[in-house]
Amino acid sequence: MGEKRQSQAPGLYYVTAEPPPAGTPDAHFTGSATVRDIIFGMSDGLTVPFALAAGLSAAVNSSFVVLIAGIAELTAGSISMGLGGYLAGRSDRDHYRAEMAREQRHIRQAPEAERIEVRDILAGYGLHDEALDKAVAEITANPNRWVDFMLRNELSLEPPDPARARNSALTIGASYIAGGILPLLPYATGIKVGDALRWSAGLTLIALLAFGAAKGRAIGAGMFRAAIETALIGSLAAGAAYLLARLVSQLG
Repeated sequence: MGEKRQSQAPGLYYVTAEPPPAGTPDAHFTGSATVRDIIFGMSDGLTVPFALAAGLSAAVNSSFVVLIAGIAELTAGSISMGLGGYLAGRSDRDHYRAEMAREQRHIRQAPEAERIEVRDILAGYGLHDEALDKAVAEITANPNRWVDFMLRNELSLEPPDPARARNSALTIGASYIAGGILPLLPYATGIKVGDALRWSAGLTLIALLAFGAAKGRAIGAGMFRAAIETALIGSLAAGAAYLLARLVSQLG
């Protein structure tokens, strides 16, 4: 049951409620940032190394050469992807800090104009008359709360997680490696390039279907559609790389 409590502003109330148990229809998924990083890293990890290995398989006759090239790409790709995630996290943090400083400056230099903006935002939520006046006074009485309100409601910005950049880099990099190992495994067995390519294609296709279905489930999309879409994109990328490499090798 929710509990009705009075706010610091007389006449204003808010209701708190216990969160529903996990797995119930009303429970919301809160790990979207981590899931997004996993999807980002693993989808590229499954497709890029496989596309490279497939392309090289059309040009060379040594599984070992394909394996070495794949490992080199896997190493460079995971570092590059992880660095991209780190820079993106830092960019979000820097953007938030810049907007916070700008709002603080606006409140100091033009407080009445900022109060009007607060009033307009609250009026959009249905507050009016005395309740609206009290809510505006409550929010603008504290500069920190005022800035936070403007960031959240005017700019739709949430305070960034201080560890976001580091966690994003590690998650994306590790996911890229986890996805990229599978297409390269057949080449590590020492079998012929053609056989390795067929095994790699089969394993990667199964992984893409499974990963796509898991992605669809995690983000609330259709599992079947997400599985087919992911497998199709990966297959097109690998097929294009294979055909291009084979064309180039024939020209040489």
